[in-house]
Amino acid sequence: MTPLNFCLPDTVTPEQFLTEYWQKKPLLIKQGLPQLKDMFEPQDILGLSLDEAATSRLITQNKTETGEQWQLQQSPLTEEMFADLPEQWTVLVQNLEQWSPELGQLWNAFNFIPQWQRDDIMVSYAPKGGSVGKHYDEYDVFLAQGFGYRRWQLGKYCNERTEFIENQPIRIFDDMGEIIFDEVLEPGDVLYVPPKLSHYGVAQDDCLTFSFGFRRPNLMQVLDSLVDAATSEPSLFTPLLLDQPLQAPGKLNQHSISQIKQQLLELLQSHQGEELVAEAVSEVVSKRQYELLVPEDSLDAEELQQALSEGAIIRTDYSSRLIYTELDDQLMVYANGQPLADISDCEAELLKRLADADSLTYEDFLAAKLSTETVMSWLENSWVWLDF
Repeated sequence: MTPLNFCLPDTVTPEQFLTEYWQKKPLLIKQGLPQLKDMFEPQDILGLSLDEAATSRLITQNKTETGEQWQLQQSPLTEEMFADLPEQWTVLVQNLEQWSPELGQLWNAFNFIPQWQRDDIMVSYAPKGGSVGKHYDEYDVFLAQGFGYRRWQLGKYCNERTEFIENQPIRIFDDMGEIIFDEVLEPGDVLYVPPKLSHYGVAQDDCLTFSFGFRRPNLMQVLDSLVDAATSEPSLFTPLLLDQPLQAPGKLNQHSISQIKQQLLELLQSHQGEELVAEAVSEVVSKRQYELLVPEDSLDAEELQQALSEGAIIRTDYSSRLIYTELDDQLMVYANGQPLADISDCEAELLKRLADADSLTYEDFLAAKLSTETVMSWLENSWVWLDF
């Protein structure tokens, strides 16, 4: 596979994008992902949306005497649901990288953003006039056109006070404020939309739009994971020592609460706290959002070794989450929400290279003296895929 250029205009460096645009303002990237052109056709996505293992949605828009009424049907979708559709409708399929490792490799065009922030690749199919309404997202998204044409409008920034249309199954609104962007994207074009910026896309013909989403964990996820990580620390189960002023017997006073808070803060700011928070965050951001597909067929160890010896390459499978941390010069690798504590140093180094978007050859495994059985376990866990 030819190394990918960054999905940025020639006039914008990664440093400029992160400083001037990231989570601040939109950016049109003409021909940012030309590899998407005709990679899929509408029938591919419509067929996939009917697969029982797919996470898909069918959104329809009906005109009534009182306005528009939207309907939402979620997977599993059936052929009957596509009978007698209104003129305007859309099909969405999530986590497309689990169905196409080749598509997943396009994540590498966004390697100027840490890969632990990646959410998934969603595809939207719509015939002419199809849309999912005026809305905003809580996360960053690169809207990449793969087939056909879609008109995009961008408006105001929204917040928790933004009013949505009542009695609709999806979060949409009427007022986008002043339109700051209004263009039609062609195959290969990409539009970056920061969080909370209102946007509205309408298919100009049969079209496929691929959404590369980036999301950070929320504090509740981190706190929940932190509690799980802390349960393995016996010292944290020791009752606290507190100063005790004279007071009414039924009162929990602010002094005691402040002492407990201070000891909690001291723990978080200690080296032990650094390790616990690193473990908690690593487990959260490396968790998969969707169930992992079980490969229908796989190579045996002998076939794998032959394929590698004949030039096949091991690449990261972006349907999984592979990340690493380096705390006190200690390398820790995480895969799909779990720390890989029992792997060898040489295995950890190779997985680190994969997490950094490198690929591995037969010579790499020979140099590291890593067995074919170990590589087989990577494939079986869907951490990697074999690129012939």
